[in-house]
Amino acid sequence: MDKMVFKGDIVFTSIKDKLEIYEDSYLIVENGKVVKISKVLEESYKDYPLKDYTKKLIIPGFVDLHLHAPQYPNRGLGLDKELIPWLETYTFPEEEKYYDLEYSRKVFTRLIKDLWSVGTTRSVVFASIHKESTKLLMDLFIESGLGAYVGKVNMDRNTKKELTEDTATSILETEEILIEYKDKSELVKPIITPRFAPTCTEGLLEALGSLAIKHKAPVQSHLNENTSEVIWVKELFPASKNYASVYDDFNLFGQTKTIMAHCIYNTDEEIELMAENGVYAAHCPYSNYNLSSGIMPVKKFLDMGVPVGLASDISGGNSLSMMSIIAGAIQASKMKWLETNKELAPLTFSEGFYLATKGGGSFFGKVGSFEEDYDFDALVIDDSSLSDIKELTIEERLQKFIYIGDDRNIIARYVKGRKIEKPF
Repeated sequence: MDKMVFKGDIVFTSIKDKLEIYEDSYLIVENGKVVKISKVLEESYKDYPLKDYTKKLIIPGFVDLHLHAPQYPNRGLGLDKELIPWLETYTFPEEEKYYDLEYSRKVFTRLIKDLWSVGTTRSVVFASIHKESTKLLMDLFIESGLGAYVGKVNMDRNTKKELTEDTATSILETEEILIEYKDKSELVKPIITPRFAPTCTEGLLEALGSLAIKHKAPVQSHLNENTSEVIWVKELFPASKNYASVYDDFNLFGQTKTIMAHCIYNTDEEIELMAENGVYAAHCPYSNYNLSSGIMPVKKFLDMGVPVGLASDISGGNSLSMMSIIAGAIQASKMKWLETNKELAPLTFSEGFYLATKGGGSFFGKVGSFEEDYDFDALVIDDSSLSDIKELTIEERLQKFIYIGDDRNIIARYVKGRKIEKPF
């Protein structure tokens, strides 16, 4: 349906510092995009179909900037280990299995159903090294109606034999996916995905940087997640100034749209380079706790002008729920505040909410807000079971939902104006 009016308690953040609240108001949508919000429905919109969600919250859909689809079966496993032992014991053996398309389908349909369930309307996803399995994941996302960037992982060294690609094949298969999926869907697109610098030779990184520029394709990888990894990168790439420069030297750091996950141990110089190049940081608080990686100084990144979004990082992270991750990010920032002798102010509630909506959504374009001309990606929240004891403001109702609500409170999900029913 091209034209629609939504009525309810509308909440979003156009800037990170405050919630915009429209109580019992009308939101007009045309061709999947927000036209305006008004307290009174104007005559010219009265013949538009009305979705009446009176007394329900209408908020932007959540955006998950970093997760690993093949790790979905490992959620909750091995989280007493550090990053590298965890990868070797759990992650790599699981990722080997995705040559099997039947197994891939079983995992991916469950993952996408779960993303739908928790209200994640757009996500940025690592697949595995397997070309056909990556294509299957993209096709399933297309079928589901949810938005995603999906990347075939590249790695040609420093991993198990079964996951070590031939460099030329890795490059060839990556380009094949870029060409095939570039215009296949408006909502699901390919993204170039070197796993992280240590598992890629210089030749592979150079070729991927060239592909990114040639196809104007975005890039995702990992950066400064773990102290031993940072030392390892220094040994592997002695010619580069720092870890961020490794990617930058190969045109994989903002030459096209780029996301780097974790960014816990970035130097000021690296943060400045991210700000300068418009590179996004995907903040994964649960994963960083679980794998003893550390706490990203998220406020510092925001203060220095780096675009930031939140991420589940399944399965280093143990929850797909962005509500839970918003709370986790705010909690992590409070610990960082204490750690820095109260120098870095903790995230406010509106900042946490912004990061999970417009902060990450901006990677997709005009996504994650209800400003004019933004895609109408939205969740409708029935929070009556959470706020029935005492009278709450709309902001308090949203806080309750984020901190103690769950998928049962989400009664409708929209992507670009289209209602998305439970997939598969």
